[in-house]
Amino acid sequence: QWHLVESGGGLVQPGGSLRLSCTGSGFRLEYYDIGWFRQAPGKEREGVSCISNSDGYTYYADSVKGRFTFSRDNAKNTVYLQMNSLKPEDTAVYYCAADNPFRLCKADEYDYWGQGTQVTVSS
Repeated sequence: QWHLVESGGGLVQPGGSLRLSCTGSGFRLEYYDIGWFRQAPGKEREGVSCISNSDGYTYYADSVKGRFTFSRDNAKNTVYLQMNSLKPEDTAVYYCAADNPFRLCKADEYDYWGQGTQVTVSS
């Protein structure tokens, strides 16, 4: 059975950093497109950063470009989201997802999701 488990969330002050991890079990992440998504209260789930399995292209939402970095460790079957210069508006539950979507970073095209990890940016 496929599982995705996120970790690394927490409370951080504005300007701080966090690194989220997402580990897969029951399947190899490297064979799928992987996305990091987030959902803030009252808002739709949005794509933050997604990586294409086919060519390694990495998408970043405009709101996180230059601050967030997607990386992967295939030996550990784990992907990471390094988040720097965090802002209060980054506060959300962050999810990782895996699939082979038609559109790389569209949440409704991913079937396999982790449980999410809360990120709160506040002073």
